[in-house]
Amino acid sequence: MDEVKNETPTTERNVDTLVEVNDVSMRFRMPTQKIDNVKEFFIKLVKRQLKYKDFWVLKHISFHVNRGESVGILGRNGAGKSTLLKLISGIIDPTEGSIHVRGSIVPLLKLGAGFDGNATGRENVFLNGAMLGFSKKEMQAKYDSIVKFAELEDFMEMPLKNYSAGMIARLGFSIAVDVKPDLLIVDEVLGVGDAAFRDKCAKKIEELQASGTTLLLVSHSASQVQQLCKSALWIKEGNLVMYDDADKVSTAYANDCKNNP
Repeated sequence: MDEVKNETPTTERNVDTLVEVNDVSMRFRMPTQKIDNVKEFFIKLVKRQLKYKDFWVLKHISFHVNRGESVGILGRNGAGKSTLLKLISGIIDPTEGSIHVRGSIVPLLKLGAGFDGNATGRENVFLNGAMLGFSKKEMQAKYDSIVKFAELEDFMEMPLKNYSAGMIARLGFSIAVDVKPDLLIVDEVLGVGDAAFRDKCAKKIEELQASGTTLLLVSHSASQVQQLCKSALWIKEGNLVMYDDADKVSTAYANDCKNNP
């Protein structure tokens, strides 16, 4: 499929550019033979008998996002969306190309990632805050608002291993949005909790956008992208197909899914 690279539809690249993705490709090396155990793997590794097949999950992706913009990322499972967010977050490095991000980043790639199950909810607030670069004093000032937003006042002295998955997700989201980053990266995490809490999450993101936070949002829901984002990009089989107004991209993506089930 031919690749189409589009620049953001509403703004020109300038000093306010927060994210620059320049001709980025990402390759994963996948073994072509079945290996039954770790011992066999290391024997083949030492003997240089391992055989791989290259899989390019992203191919020559280029785009930029200006400060304060909200951009949705659409694509089917396996299209490369989550890999792109990990690259922008700095979790992994691209095989080819370069990525530049200016400002503080909070990646909501997996709510509760980095939490300690044996520590209490209270302790995990400070642990997660430290991972995001905040001091104990700064997190003490944020603590009450984090707990209130998560609606977990009665559970903060309980070990996290006794929390439900929904409770962990709520705590993770509440910490992330309270630190008010320059760039908020969200990967399919707005489905946590009940409908009332999901609405509260969406409103909180809208508040952050209004205060100048830049948003990158991956979602399978075209309507959610249309609600929260002004622009959107569509990735298919590792290629950037379209980068334009959120309504236009969402419509094109929905039509493609309908015509190619």
